[in-house]
Amino acid sequence: MSAGKIVVYGGRGALGAAVVKHFKAKDFWVGTIDLVANDEADVNIIVSREANWSAQADKVISGLEAALGSEKVDAFINVAGGWAGGNAGSKEFLKNCELMWSQSVWSSTITAQAASRFLKEGGLVTLPGAQPAINGTPGMIGYGLAKAAVHQLTKSLGEDKSGLPKGTTAVAILPVTLDTPMNRKWMSNFSTSGQLEVIDPLLAASCSSSRRMTRQNWSWLKTSYTSGCVIGHKIHVLVLYYLHCFALDIL
Repeated sequence: MSAGKIVVYGGRGALGAAVVKHFKAKDFWVGTIDLVANDEADVNIIVSREANWSAQADKVISGLEAALGSEKVDAFINVAGGWAGGNAGSKEFLKNCELMWSQSVWSSTITAQAASRFLKEGGLVTLPGAQPAINGTPGMIGYGLAKAAVHQLTKSLGEDKSGLPKGTTAVAILPVTLDTPMNRKWMSNFSTSGQLEVIDPLLAASCSSSRRMTRQNWSWLKTSYTSGCVIGHKIHVLVLYYLHCFALDIL
């Protein structure tokens, strides 16, 4: 018998694979949604890069129907996405805006729709935000635009009548930079990048209803941090949560 059921959107990427590995080690049933399969997952739903927004959504919903039947999952964890730079004068500006929108916003809205049908009451929805998108991002406008939209979606999902099951917790992780192979390739200094292994236990803790926050007025909790890095003897990850914005500390 599994400890629970989760679905990881982007389960074949660097962070997604780490999340899948962590939850499988905790005896969870894990389904993934991605462009390619993750062999560690119990079920893989493969979407086509060439498919449009609604076609990808149809593929995900039909795949979940086949995999779950009448069952529900404890959490939808979306860690899909990517990065592209450029300002309004860049040659690839609109192309990169479109790419960032499809990677982050498409997957996040599909996650929300799937959660409305397949998430348990009191479940968790996690979306891929970004700390830089709290402010302007002139050197990577498309990226900031898409991530800001994910933040807005998260806030909307935290409201009453959002369409999610009763008691759902909606959060977005807000990393600065994570230690992934692609970030190592393109960054000159990745020594302050967040370790992927730091994110996993935070998500696992959030899947426990005893660790979640109760409804209250939301606010920005400002903290000096690099997401996922060890500061002192604590690990700080800033999480956007419409009902509250908070930092989860793990000793």
